[in-house]
Amino acid sequence: MTELSSPGVRRARRALTAGRRHDRPDRRHSHNRTRKATLGLTGRYLTLCLMLVVMLGPIVWQFLTSLKGRGENVYGGVLPSQPTLDNYVRVAESFPLVQYVGNTLIVAALAVTSNCVFAAMGGYALSRAGWRGRRTVFTVLVATLMFPFESVMISMFLTVRSMGLVDTLIGVWLPGAVSVLNLMIMRAAFLAVPKEVEEAAVLDGANEWQRFTRVFVPAAKGALAVVCLTSFMGAWDDFLWPLIVLTNSDHYTLQLGLKSLAGATTVNDQRLIAAGAMAALLPMMALFFALQRYFFRGVGEGALKT
Repeated sequence: MTELSSPGVRRARRALTAGRRHDRPDRRHSHNRTRKATLGLTGRYLTLCLMLVVMLGPIVWQFLTSLKGRGENVYGGVLPSQPTLDNYVRVAESFPLVQYVGNTLIVAALAVTSNCVFAAMGGYALSRAGWRGRRTVFTVLVATLMFPFESVMISMFLTVRSMGLVDTLIGVWLPGAVSVLNLMIMRAAFLAVPKEVEEAAVLDGANEWQRFTRVFVPAAKGALAVVCLTSFMGAWDDFLWPLIVLTNSDHYTLQLGLKSLAGATTVNDQRLIAAGAMAALLPMMALFFALQRYFFRGVGEGALKT
């Protein structure tokens, strides 16, 4: 009994009791942190679901509207009672859809090709040191991004008209032959290439063109996919510039054709308009799903170094 009641034993018991008391707040604190983390994760998922509904809701509504039959009320409900593809057939019969799609594909193919080539070459030149005026040129190019298209479209039209390219598909493509934003994307991707890779190519005897085509371009495939996708989307969705340049309906792009479809009094049917909008959206969706792996990798490459 004397040993059990000694001062040393009593101090040990007090220390053990104090340790247990301190453990309880730590457990409560850990539980609170886990609860906060769970609530934060739930909030993120709810925000993402809300954004998904906001972004995809109109597209889903347009698609379901395009499947409604002639006897159904467009605004009577969301789901079609008798889904049909007759509206897509009527769209093809109402105006030359194939011709408009072909014109748009020509402009988009020219825009993608020229942007990939010129943006890659310009971005490589801007990413290389050793020539005077590089920073000045880069600053001027970045400054041009501040000017909206509406502020320069009159001068662009006068330039195209002086070249005799009004009412031609070349005149539609030429102002978008290369985008400053695509130049910046390729410049950032080339800056992210390690210097050791370029030095190894120099030691192997590769000249400037060989380093560009065999080292830098393969290393920036993701950025090229971003340039390809953005160029295609810009040419495919462009409406204002083709409206200014084109006068002959035989040269109309798809967006102008859809506008004529929506404005025609004889076919002013929301079902047909929805079917035409979905027909215009499907190629972009197909291209995005085909390049999405390279697209997200290219966004990451551009974010590594600027």
